[in-house]
Amino acid sequence: MTSTAPIAPSAELAVEDRATRWTRRLVPVALALAATLVYGLLGSQQFRTLVTHSWDLGIFTQLARAYGELRAPIVPIKGDGANLLGDHFHPILVLLAPVWWVWPSGEALLWAQAALLGGSAIPLTRLAIDRLGPVTGSVAGGAAVFSFGLQSAAAVQFHEIAFAVPLLALSLTALLRERTVAAILWAAPLVFVKEDLGLTVAVLGGIIALRAREHRWGGLGLTCWGVGWFVLSTFVILPLLNTAGQYDYTDNLGSPLDVLGPPVKWVTVGMLLLSAGIIGARSPLILLMLPTLAWRFTGTVSFYWEWYWHYNAVLVPIALAALLDALGDRRTGRATALRRRDAPRPGPEVRTAAVAATAAATLLLGSQMPILDVLRPAKWEASWRAEPAAGALAAVPDDTVLSVDITLMAQAVPDHDVQWVHGSNQRVPDCVLVDVYAFSWGGKQPADVASWAGEEWGEAFETRYDEGGFVVACRDGVPRTQAT
Repeated sequence: MTSTAPIAPSAELAVEDRATRWTRRLVPVALALAATLVYGLLGSQQFRTLVTHSWDLGIFTQLARAYGELRAPIVPIKGDGANLLGDHFHPILVLLAPVWWVWPSGEALLWAQAALLGGSAIPLTRLAIDRLGPVTGSVAGGAAVFSFGLQSAAAVQFHEIAFAVPLLALSLTALLRERTVAAILWAAPLVFVKEDLGLTVAVLGGIIALRAREHRWGGLGLTCWGVGWFVLSTFVILPLLNTAGQYDYTDNLGSPLDVLGPPVKWVTVGMLLLSAGIIGARSPLILLMLPTLAWRFTGTVSFYWEWYWHYNAVLVPIALAALLDALGDRRTGRATALRRRDAPRPGPEVRTAAVAATAAATLLLGSQMPILDVLRPAKWEASWRAEPAAGALAAVPDDTVLSVDITLMAQAVPDHDVQWVHGSNQRVPDCVLVDVYAFSWGGKQPADVASWAGEEWGEAFETRYDEGGFVVACRDGVPRTQAT
């Protein structure tokens, strides 16, 4: 009878280390590619089936076109001569210019966003695998990159915060690896993503100054950098570039007393705590959520309070980093540099339960998860309105001033000088493209688009196209296209 000798502990560790090495090489990249593909396909699905949640994709498509043509980001959709840098401070979006050169379409922005969201998985998942082990770490990384915060951001189409997600992931990963200088350098550009992120940068600088004592001055410098850019961008640059000479969103802020209600705000907080595995609330990194939650919960816009929309995307890497900080490092048996060195490390049961909570934060949504639309064949079926929509766009001569509603706004931007049909633009459009079924009309769509346009701009318009609910009316004298 033969027997197999037990593997020596050193051999067991060697086998585990080998598995960990291969896992940390393959899984983070696989998760990044999978998320990029799924989020990109979701964007293409919506773009090609005329799903439009807001005018934001049209606005950012017009900005990308301006940068691609080496112009200032003048976005007539927001109003005559409106510089989008006077709306929100996001100079980092100049990086969209090469995207526009390769693929001049709003759909390209959706894939760019997908790549940014997906790419955030690589540094965070590698760190999770190192600290928690191959299986638990992989689950934590997957739960983050497919979290409700990133799914909803992808579902409501492009926003500038997509650039903040990988920057935060890289910065917080570097900080937890005790590469503090790299953490500071990755965090610094966040002030160029959106004005409020200057406060997030400032809080991170404070955490570094208090917890990484050898880098105290670097942390204080980062705090000054964040506060300085928040003040400069919000109170100087934005009003200076704004056509009304103001910061447009001041009126959206209510009383600090409103921060505690309605209950939907607590639902959002609960989901974020679940994303941090609950135990992540013990980490000082959880404080990085406060600036974003403060302006959202004191805001008077109900969209700010919910789990849906894109507002939680920047909080996803914070939640996972806080979780990893609180759980400590399985390899050293101690807590991390951000907590007391002699603090005990939670055991395997706690680690498993915490990571399960991060996954539950999204899985609780069940069939509401946006990415499931990619797997639903009915969602890919071409709308009966697809052909009329293409015909309506073809009926508008290229390079004309086009006033359009929500449905085909982003699609119209590459070939036309687009403005918002419900906006305050003073320019008389060459043509008007109306979708009588668009929600932006609020049920008050015009019965006769040409007559309505004539009354609106004081010039004679004639109907050039009317199919499937899409109507194109152009001023007399505007050349016809072959489609008309």
